[in-house]
Amino acid sequence: MRLGDTLAVTLFGESHGLVVGALVEGIPPGIKIDAESLADDLSRRRPGGHLASKRREDDECHILSGINEGFTTGWPILLVIANKDARSSDYSFLPNHPRPGHADLPELVRSKGHSDLRGGGGNSARLTAGLVAAANLCRPIEENSDWQVEAHVHSIGDVVSAGIETLPSGTGEEWERTRCRDQEAAREMVALVEKMRSERDSIGSSVELRISGLPLGFGQPWYDGIEPALAKALMAIPAARAVEFGRGTKASQMRGSEHNDTWSNGDEGPKPKEIRADGAIGGMATGGDLFVMVHFKPPSSISQSQNTLNLVSGEEEELIVLGRHDPVIAPRAVAVVESSARLVLSDLSIQGGWSIE
Repeated sequence: MRLGDTLAVTLFGESHGLVVGALVEGIPPGIKIDAESLADDLSRRRPGGHLASKRREDDECHILSGINEGFTTGWPILLVIANKDARSSDYSFLPNHPRPGHADLPELVRSKGHSDLRGGGGNSARLTAGLVAAANLCRPIEENSDWQVEAHVHSIGDVVSAGIETLPSGTGEEWERTRCRDQEAAREMVALVEKMRSERDSIGSSVELRISGLPLGFGQPWYDGIEPALAKALMAIPAARAVEFGRGTKASQMRGSEHNDTWSNGDEGPKPKEIRADGAIGGMATGGDLFVMVHFKPPSSISQSQNTLNLVSGEEEELIVLGRHDPVIAPRAVAVVESSARLVLSDLSIQGGWSIE
């Protein structure tokens, strides 16, 4: 539940408990809190959108410590967000009928039967609200540094967008509905998700992340490097199933003569010549853009009839999961992917002395 080293975030709460939130440690003193920016970031992750669960949460974030007169003090910051629209009656089948594709049964064993499984409990994507709120506090670190994070929906099912580097910033109705910058692909994505809904099913998806402006040498070697740190954070997002850097799995099918990037002199010093060259090597930045793809499985809660194990009788039984669930992950995950990257890079910035005061 804890992410980061010098700048660390600990998530807490349950989907159907009173609150979710985050404890943020290591934020330097003197950073201004922007309430409007915080609310905007949370709104992009919030349920209730066109392609999301119909659960209605206003996600108003209360900052209970570590702030004085609108600025951080350097002490731990406690962020709390109330759960106001949980509908626990939809989970009356738990714990005796664990849901297919969910962590209900492993969590039940881990907690020796004491965990709150409603809505996924502490394993729910609801906890990413605290993650997004924590990352918002790091926006001034990003803004005062050379690097920038941006993400969009790359694919839903077999509908695939153009690369993020070829597309303008997201605007308009299609962007608001899908968080995909490619308007033509976005329209096809909407139609596909609506088809999944009509069939009471869900669909897999992916988010593409672009990190630009990382100075040459930024990061750490080995286990504390850019890629390992990002992989840990991004793979912890609920429903994430794979993370690719640069050319990703395609690299395993390439020759060295194809994959090797040429070093050239840029306006701000040496950098790889190719547009989609490796943005990090050996855990450290190359000076080029870093492209990351995060793949998400289809949401496991679907309203089709499925079989599960009755833990009391030991027999397989039919289960229909009721409630309000996302038919696809990526549109709401865009804000979570950006936030995870922002937290990791802010931590590495402070560790390595790259953070600009």
